Amino acid sequence: MDALDVARWQFGVTTVYHFLFVPLTIGLSILVAILQTLWHRTGDEKYLKLTKFYGKLFLINFAMGVVTGIVQEFQFGMNWSDYSRFVGDIFGAPLAIEALVAFFLESTFIGLWIFGWDRLPKRLHLATIWAAAIGTNLSAYFILAANSFMQNPVGYRINPDTGRAELTDFVAVLTNKVALITFPHTIAGAFLVAGSLLVAVALWHLIRRPDSTDTPAYRFAAKFGSWVTLISATAVMITGDIQGKIMTQVQPMKMAAAEGLYNTESPASFSVLTVGSLDGSRELFALKIPYLLSYLSTGDPNGTVSGINDLQAQYTAQYGAGNYSPIIPITYWSFRLMIGFGLAAAAIALLVLWSQRKGRTPTSRWLLRAGLVMPLLPLAANSFGWIFTEMGRQPWIVFGEMLTRDGVSRSVSMTEVLTSFTAFTLIYAALAVIECKLLIRYAKAGVPDLTPDPDTDDTDDAERPLAFAY
Repeated sequence: MDALDVARWQFGVTTVYHFLFVPLTIGLSILVAILQTLWHRTGDEKYLKLTKFYGKLFLINFAMGVVTGIVQEFQFGMNWSDYSRFVGDIFGAPLAIEALVAFFLESTFIGLWIFGWDRLPKRLHLATIWAAAIGTNLSAYFILAANSFMQNPVGYRINPDTGRAELTDFVAVLTNKVALITFPHTIAGAFLVAGSLLVAVALWHLIRRPDSTDTPAYRFAAKFGSWVTLISATAVMITGDIQGKIMTQVQPMKMAAAEGLYNTESPASFSVLTVGSLDGSRELFALKIPYLLSYLSTGDPNGTVSGINDLQAQYTAQYGAGNYSPIIPITYWSFRLMIGFGLAAAAIALLVLWSQRKGRTPTSRWLLRAGLVMPLLPLAANSFGWIFTEMGRQPWIVFGEMLTRDGVSRSVSMTEVLTSFTAFTLIYAALAVIECKLLIRYAKAGVPDLTPDPDTDDTDDAERPLAFAY
């Protein structure tokens, strides 16, 4: 093990950890805005209770996402300075816009939303949560545009004097076909997580406290969250299908590795289960569905899909000697776990809707257990999706232009990287415990009581201390 290995582990751990909070923040921002809109339009108190209830969970998660995201970006200069030097002219542009525009928008209006209850006009206050939600989703787009350049470099040229990639067409970077499909796929995955959280919390209160006066609010939240989960699961499948076809065009090795396809096939069969040799050069056993992989990859049931061995020979001739295939078991199983966990969450959402048919209140303890696990399933699906995306690109850090081993900082020793890796991991573990305890504590507390306190005096609003609305 050397500095490169530890730096890769550190970036992988911080990326997956950070992305545990990102999809929930993205999805909840819109869902909370929708709940407040329903209250604004109907005046129904249950929507206000749900807005403040899930809004609190959203804020806890948002704070954690900000902290971990800052550390994530610092690594580009700390452990991956050669990569930053090579691609900074391109990679830095969307990240700068994300910080100056999108993050500024969401952070500013979240502050106004937090402190604006009963201080801003209702319509203006509603606009602040929508502005924050739009900023959150814009932030995701610019970050995904930067990542998509690593998957499919466009809008650049290599300066022969400096050896650096230089930006020539920023619009091409923002409209990269990988970014255009990755964004809706990621957003759909975020709503899958947020919808599952709505269901889990509401289901816990419905089954554990069936006689609560807030049962109508929880019933709505459970149904609303279930429909969000099912619709977003459908969107994930549709966008994932399109993404698979684009991936086959720009990164054929990633698709071949995802399917354990060692030799070029036409038509190609979808691998339900493949066992390969230890050196990853051939398959030993496979259970397949005929024609399906050709359709998923090319849109044609008889389409040709390139295999790992043929692509390895092609890349060797094009880029020189080396191993250009990713770690096959990781890409193969992360792809399937991504799909499986997402479908499991959708199945639970169907059960929740069925349990509430004809006005019934769910009572099954087994359904409660499934509901409590439900938010973890799309979180795992999102994490395995990113593991597949990043590991499937290897050994490239910028596909076709820069190998991962060439992007690591030359002046950073293994001891320094290992020290920061250990420190971040321990800090993140502590933060994870705090995050979980806060979410569980406030989720169990239930929707807030909106009954005015009779002991409250009529002190002028300007003289009251500034405080959270929660």
